[in-house]
Amino acid sequence: MKILLEALDKNTFLNSLALFNNRIDTEEGKMLSKFLCKNTTLTSLNISFNRLGSEVAKILADILCKNTTLTTLNLYVNKIGSEGGEALANALCKNTTLTFLSLSSNKLGSEGGKAIADALCKNSTLTSLDLQYNNIEYEGGKALASALCTNTTLTSLNIGNNKLGSEGGKALADALCNNTSLTYLNLQYNDLELNGGYALIEALCKNTTLKKLDIQGNNFGRGEEIVDAFCKEITLTSLDLCSNRLGSEEGKILAVVLCKITTLTSLNLYDNKLGSEGGKALADALCMNSTLTSLNLFSNILGSEGGKALANALCINTTLISLNIGNNNLGLGGGKALADALCKNSTLKDLNLNSNWTENLDNNNHGSEVGKALADALCKNSTLISLELYNNTLGLEGGKTLADALCKNSTLTSLNLQYNKLGSAGGKTLANALCLIQATKVMDFFIANSEYYIYQRVAILDDDLHHMAKLILVLAIPDQLIFNPFFVFLSRSQKFGDF
Repeated sequence: MKILLEALDKNTFLNSLALFNNRIDTEEGKMLSKFLCKNTTLTSLNISFNRLGSEVAKILADILCKNTTLTTLNLYVNKIGSEGGEALANALCKNTTLTFLSLSSNKLGSEGGKAIADALCKNSTLTSLDLQYNNIEYEGGKALASALCTNTTLTSLNIGNNKLGSEGGKALADALCNNTSLTYLNLQYNDLELNGGYALIEALCKNTTLKKLDIQGNNFGRGEEIVDAFCKEITLTSLDLCSNRLGSEEGKILAVVLCKITTLTSLNLYDNKLGSEGGKALADALCMNSTLTSLNLFSNILGSEGGKALANALCINTTLISLNIGNNNLGLGGGKALADALCKNSTLKDLNLNSNWTENLDNNNHGSEVGKALADALCKNSTLISLELYNNTLGLEGGKTLADALCKNSTLTSLNLQYNKLGSAGGKTLANALCLIQATKVMDFFIANSEYYIYQRVAILDDDLHHMAKLILVLAIPDQLIFNPFFVFLSRSQKFGDF
């Protein structure tokens, strides 16, 4: 650290410094603080994942009272504690340049949370604050809610995982009725429960500036009232409701929401229990919705019928760009229907089908058949750039057909085939297919199972004289690792040959 700081003392151009996860302790932190006292060029400092402690936090706080160049400071995971938090809060009352501050995972407690809240009432430059994982609890949450009624500059606030409870949720809901600057609010995993969640959604009817709300993991099970509240006039563009135990009835209500809200572009329902009925309702909504671009339905027990319904929606919808329906036991019917939909859809760019045809879910070797159907679709589809097929038991035959498809497809840039029982023969076939691809694109390609692992990256540059291809093949077997990089220079008319 001493040598580094001596070098930095002589540097007059550096404006961004990242020292995260370097085991910087109290003494080294003090050395860094001395450097910051003299430095006049640094605007961004990341010293997350170190061991600074409250003593260094207090020194940094003193420096922030005088520093006029630093705009971004990341202190994530540094054992700052409540005293360090209070010192930094005091600095925020005086500092006029900092716009981003992360104090996530620092054990600030409710006292530290209250101190930061008081500072927000006086600070007029901070726009982004991250306080997640700090156990600020209800008292700290209540203080922050009060601060949001006064502060007019903060646009992003992350207070996830802080044990705010339903009362904390209500206090923040009241604040949203008055706040006019916040555009992003993260309240994930705060035990808001039904009452706190409902209050927040009701507040959105009055708030017109909040655009992104993350309320995942807040125990909204059987929360029809909460979901129904979204049918009112709200202006959110992004909503995260994952891991809230929402069932088919909530899914049906959300479908109505999608038909009414014209601002929502991203909806995350990861890890709920929508079932086939909820899935079908959402699919019907997609046929009418014209604004949603990203939908995450990973792990929702959609089944074959839900998969078919979504496939039909993809034939009609013209705005969805990203769809995640992994881990839904889509079955052979759902898989083939989705493959057919890819032949007709012209907007989808990212599709996640991970873990839908595994050995545990599928005893009829449907993975291979779905793989063939998807391969045929890739020969016709011209918009998909990323396809996730992790853990689907595609087997050798499924791998071979996908290899053939890669030679014909001209748009796919990322393909994940990890854990598919391709075997060494399937791996080699796919690797050879990549070598036959004309040198016009970059592709990330993954194959893996317990016997055979390949990570392959093809990075290709095209200029007036040559195609330059860098192909890296990593082959790992249980007792050894082989790393074999090689470069191939080809003329414009050539293609890659076999290994």
